Amino acid sequence: MTPVETSSEYAPRSLLYVPGSNARALEKAAGLAADMLIIDLEDAVPEDRKEDARAAMRAAIMAGFPGKRVAVRINGAGSEHRAADINAVAGLPLDAVVLPKVDAVADLEAARGLGLPLLAMIETPVAIYAARDIAADPAVAGLIAGLNDLAHELKLPDGMDRGAMSHAIQAIVLAARAGGVWGFDGVYNAIDDAPGFAAEAAESRRLGFDGKTLIHPSQVDPCNAAFAPSEREIAAAEALVAAATGGAQRHEGRMIEDMHVAAARALLERAGRS
Repeated sequence: MTPVETSSEYAPRSLLYVPGSNARALEKAAGLAADMLIIDLEDAVPEDRKEDARAAMRAAIMAGFPGKRVAVRINGAGSEHRAADINAVAGLPLDAVVLPKVDAVADLEAARGLGLPLLAMIETPVAIYAARDIAADPAVAGLIAGLNDLAHELKLPDGMDRGAMSHAIQAIVLAARAGGVWGFDGVYNAIDDAPGFAAEAAESRRLGFDGKTLIHPSQVDPCNAAFAPSEREIAAAEALVAAATGGAQRHEGRMIEDMHVAAARALLERAGRS
């Protein structure tokens, strides 16, 4: 998985954080339908369990997660744990490394030597303004919206609707598209609010994100459903492709061009209908 390949390799729809210090969660994760597992060495792991988490992470990855793409989130720049995390990750068969709190291209340097695609978390106002440069870096395969930290940095009242961050959220999508890399939405905290999660995941797709990061296994299936083409979309794409004759033309009351045909073909390929 490299930035160049993201145009031809499907982006993961569901990216589930799995605490590196939770053996049961690591074991259960292998049987979940998440497109990518992110074994977390950062926020999900207490300070006194970091070393245990690194050991458990290595053991789990070496045991394997058949059919899964696997990433590891290491601790952020300035953390006393980052160097040990990088040493623990080195040489593992990973699809990506997730870097929290990336405020500038310089924050990528410590992990660049791993030779793995990097997923950079955009979590601060400074990062929002630097997101375009971060996404343009050859080592970066995608951006992740870190909205909990961003809300804190913006000093938003607790429980504020994320519409207050709409400019920042859209800036992350724009930066990802400008850099030709993937863009992933942030987590939904209310794990018992299934309707709320479904609504936010649907909004994520409408905003142009490729997928969404998750904090609970119950969110995996609804996330996959939200980012999958609906039967209505599939039927519309099939009709558009069948009607296309090249160049601009009228189709079902609207003008379509070659880019609309290309988008329809991509949707059908993703749905397995090509």
